[in-house]
Order: sequence, then structure tokens, then C-alpha cells
Amino acid sequence: MNQTRRVWRTEKAGAISNLRPVLEELRPLDEDKIRIDVKAVGLNFADIFALTGLYSATPEDSFVPGLEFSGIVSALGEQAETDLEVGDRIYGCTRFGSYADTLDVLPQHCRKLPEGWCFAEGAAFPVQSLTALYALGDLGGVKPGQVVLIHSAAGGVGLQAMRMARQMGAVPVGTVGTVAKQEFLAEQGFNEVILRGPDFPAQLKHQLAGRPLHAVLDGIGGKVQLQSFNALAPMGRLVVFGAAEFTPGNRPNWSKAAWRYMKRPRYDVLDMISSNKSVLAFNLIWLWHEQALFDQLLNGTAQLGLPSPHVGHRFSFAEAHEAIECLRSGQSVGKVVLEI
Repeated sequence: MNQTRRVWRTEKAGAISNLRPVLEELRPLDEDKIRIDVKAVGLNFADIFALTGLYSATPEDSFVPGLEFSGIVSALGEQAETDLEVGDRIYGCTRFGSYADTLDVLPQHCRKLPEGWCFAEGAAFPVQSLTALYALGDLGGVKPGQVVLIHSAAGGVGLQAMRMARQMGAVPVGTVGTVAKQEFLAEQGFNEVILRGPDFPAQLKHQLAGRPLHAVLDGIGGKVQLQSFNALAPMGRLVVFGAAEFTPGNRPNWSKAAWRYMKRPRYDVLDMISSNKSVLAFNLIWLWHEQALFDQLLNGTAQLGLPSPHVGHRFSFAEAHEAIECLRSGQSVGKVVLEI
């Protein structure tokens, strides 16, 4: 049995370049956990923000990034409460730590991989699916027939949100930044996709064609977020789950970040009372403190019966920096995954 594991570890947040491959001792398995032979790791913008120290939940000292994974159960803790068995193919979530070839996790954070899914698809599923479902359902309150605007619709969260909204009977309208992404979404069966231009409000008004806009899902921020909020119908909801406009390079450019922070959209609750619109925002990492909600959402994503996620970019475990740069560039389509 292996006594060591490979991980990507940073000794301290502050720069992506601090991330290094490390061979470290494999600790004894806790009684309430299960051990996973990791086969794939999903990348998220939270990884980039954590590595650069811009994520509110970033550990203060040395840590291994990563929030989602897939693999094979290799051992069960003596007190682990689970129906999973050694040899099961699973996907799951962890509060940091998934950039590893061996991982010990609580079994309630895992589910069996659907029949026919590969490990890369499993690792691409949980985080963006939890994000999209919580944004659309719990916060957005999306109902059948309602129009939902989804920014970055060709990304990991965006594509899942487009699929979920359609599954819920809503009408998803996506936005993207390139023609290639617009064409990709058309191939996925989504024809209401706006290629964002200089006059986005006019584009959105034309696309809506008089239909009320009930919800907006945004992970970008900036001017386009405010423009989207302004287009909401009464009782509409803006749901914010990220701020891609602040995505740093190797390390934060503090002067640039400060300027963008000063220029960020601001919402007045008194104005919102008058217009009858809402702004809601969340950070998925806090689901680890709400196990009942975590279970509800994880089960809910599985019950939707969605097709396997689109994995647009696959890298070997040794290519973590290349994979991070692919995600950071904003040119990725679907999910970026490390394979082991």
C-alpha cells in the first residue's frame, strides 16, 4: 500500500508561481472518512483567487488548492457512515485539497459516478452544478416560463446553469465574449446567446423583445452586471456568484484591483425597494458549514438527470500550471480538468 501521495501545494497564498509539486507522507485514515484514489481534479476560479490570496476563505498557511475531484474508493474508515464500498467510482467535493492523487474525505461529500461517465466528467460536475442549482433555485427562485440571463454561458457554471434552466422549464438567455463560444452554445442547442458588444443594454433589449427578465446569474461583475440589473423586471433577482473581472495574473495587481473595486457596481436598498428588484450573492465554500443544504443540493443536481458535463480542456496532473493558465485566460470552454 502506498505510504506517500503527490500533491500540488503552496506554502503561502500570494502568487500562483508559489504552487509546487510535493511528495508527502500519507497519514493514517481518520475513522469517519474514506480514502479516494483520485483520477481527475476539476479547476475553478476559486483556485486562482485562493492561490493569490484574494479568496475570503483562503487558508492562512500552507495548503493544497482544489474543491472537486473524482476517483475510486480505496479504503473505508472504521466508523465511516456510508453505503459506498471499496472499488466504487465516485465524484465529490472538498474544502480545499483536491490537487492530490490520494484524498481522505467525508463520505457524505461524495456520490457514485453515473453510468457511462468518465472520471474527467465526474470531476467537472459537482462545484459548478451546486453553484448553478443554488443560484437558480434557492436564490433566483426561477420558475417555468421565466427568462433567465446567464453570463459566461460557455464556462463551467454558465453551461450547467443554461442546461438546468432549460430543464426547469425556464428560458435561458446566455452571454459570451467570443464568436467561437456563441457557436459552441449553438451546437449545444442554445440559440438565445448574446455576443456581448459595446452597447450591451441595446443588445439585451433586442433579445428580450418585450419579455420580462426575471433573473440574472453573474460571475463577471463590472458594468455588464449593473446593466443587467437595470434590465430586470419588477421582482427580478440578480444573483452574483463570482467576480471574474478581478481575476489576477501570477499575483494581484493591487492598484488595478483597487481601481476596479472603486468602480464596482453599487446598489441602494432604497432604490431596490422602489424598483422591487433584489441583489443576492454567495460563496459556495460556506456550504461545508451547512451539511443539510449541501446534501439537498448535491442530491438535487443528481436528480435533474443532466447530461455529462462538457470537459473542454484536459491536462495531466503534472501540468497544473498550464491548466490554471488556461482557466485564467478566459478563453476556456466548458470545464478545465487535471487527469491522473
